[in-house]
Amino acid sequence: MVIVSKQNPVVKALAALKEKKGRRERGTFLVEGEKMVRECRASDMEIVLVAVREDYEGEAEGTIVLGRDAFAAVSDEKTPQGVIAEVKIPHPAVAPPEKSCLLLDGLADPANVGAVIRTAAAAGYREIYLADCADPYAPKSVRASMSGVFYTKLMRGSREEILRALENVPMIAADMGGEDVFPFVPPEKFCLCIGSEGSGLSDDVKKRADFTVAIPMEGSVESLNAAVSAGVLMYFLKKNKESEL
Repeated sequence: MVIVSKQNPVVKALAALKEKKGRRERGTFLVEGEKMVRECRASDMEIVLVAVREDYEGEAEGTIVLGRDAFAAVSDEKTPQGVIAEVKIPHPAVAPPEKSCLLLDGLADPANVGAVIRTAAAAGYREIYLADCADPYAPKSVRASMSGVFYTKLMRGSREEILRALENVPMIAADMGGEDVFPFVPPEKFCLCIGSEGSGLSDDVKKRADFTVAIPMEGSVESLNAAVSAGVLMYFLKKNKESEL
């Protein structure tokens, strides 16, 4: 059976997941596109259902079929590929990290949050704390993470709660007033702290930091995008730590 109406309860429920309120109430988020849905299936994430557009020719196992208008009401893509999964949002407790980790402090742009998660997964920082950040399960963030949300542990909580969990972990703050990161050798285990795009790290995190590092800039460039900065710092800190072993 093909569901054609945008007013169908299932369609309306899926469309609501594009908004934070809908995700919070339903406890799920959307994963869109062939590659993303395939990688989600291969991960430990729990898929609730898969919806395909009526002209979709890929695998359609365990799906509902939507007409073009109904699918367009659910999709957040400009050029949809015809497949969307509804996935359970994990809620891991805020706990001390097992390895070097990341703290995102006030990142407001969901695309930046997703891009940082993508790089963190690639660089081996699998535990990420988020304090007062954009929702990592918003469509823009999920899309920018390129499956990173499936393979990282995203712990969301208040700054106070997160800082308690990181009490015994050396914290490295990213700030333009810090020391040059290129020769800096980090502790064996650490938490890299990335602040918001506009105002940087919060005072609470700055006060708690054991080290402060910066990426040297040439010419008139004053700063880098938060996601770019995070990527450079993650890889240099990992490289410098391994070079000391």
